Amino acid sequence: MATTTAPVVPTSERSEALQAAGIALLLGLGLVFLTGFAYPEAIHNAAHDTRHSLSFPCH
Repeated sequence: MATTTAPVVPTSERSEALQAAGIALLLGLGLVFLTGFAYPEAIHNAAHDTRHSLSFPCH
């Protein structure tokens, strides 16, 4: 019976990937909330359908 092992990922690469994912998450959430609570009508209307499809209240 042959055994298989998962490839070993160096800790530094894993931490860099987690850091990049965390930054992307924060930027994405920031964009959603900034457009969600924006007062200019142009910004509000540009993101209107996306907010409703994500169940984000805007009214």
